[in-house]
Amino acid sequence: MPVILVTNDDGIHSVGLQILREAVAALGQAVVIAPDREQSATGHAMTLHAPLRVERIRPDWYAVSGTPTDCVNLGLHGLLPCAPALVVSGINKGCNLADDITYSGTVAAAMEATLMGVPALAISQDLLHDDQKASYTCMMRYIRLLVRKVLAEGLPADTFLNVNFPALPPLGLRLTRQGKRIYDKQIIEKKDPRGRPYYWLGGEPPGFERQQDCDCGAVADGYASVTPLHLDLTNYHSLSAIRHWTQDFPAEQDCH
Repeated sequence: MPVILVTNDDGIHSVGLQILREAVAALGQAVVIAPDREQSATGHAMTLHAPLRVERIRPDWYAVSGTPTDCVNLGLHGLLPCAPALVVSGINKGCNLADDITYSGTVAAAMEATLMGVPALAISQDLLHDDQKASYTCMMRYIRLLVRKVLAEGLPADTFLNVNFPALPPLGLRLTRQGKRIYDKQIIEKKDPRGRPYYWLGGEPPGFERQQDCDCGAVADGYASVTPLHLDLTNYHSLSAIRHWTQDFPAEQDCH
């Protein structure tokens, strides 16, 4: 039976983590290694200047005093009895779409697994409105199907999947590309009781550019979005565009 490492950035007590673990439990030995508190928007941060503490909550459930990246590292290099066949991260409270992925601890956990040569999925769900009731049955079925596919067929080298679900049961699934966010009014300034200013980062929910086959549009239309992401951030088009710059720099013998 394959070992599946389950993690997140919302913390060990997140409902989404419990649902994700339940969704994959029938497909392998699901071991939860997750932060002991919320670590949203930590990106690919790793704890290097403090020790990490690990608490065994119950069998196959471990709480870590670190980031999602720390959790994956501990799982792959110490806590698990053998290398996992798959890492699944989520289910995040709120989508990780377009430029959001650069901030996301959920996505970073899947990225870290990919760096270590382990197939991975990052899974998120759009936030519910107050008058909506979550239905997880359909989402769990989608997750199981995706996990089965990855376990059976693997993923291309240096590739992981960023999966986002709408708030309500999806109308279907779309293979998408990373979209583009529109950030506006991202800092809120207020004053404390003593009249001193303070700031909240976040502000208004970001919009997005309507582009063909993008992840934001798929979720806005009520579909689940699956975006293959890879680790190579090189902009190859720009390589050719700025290659002529190198001609203006002196050779080593000219620097003396």
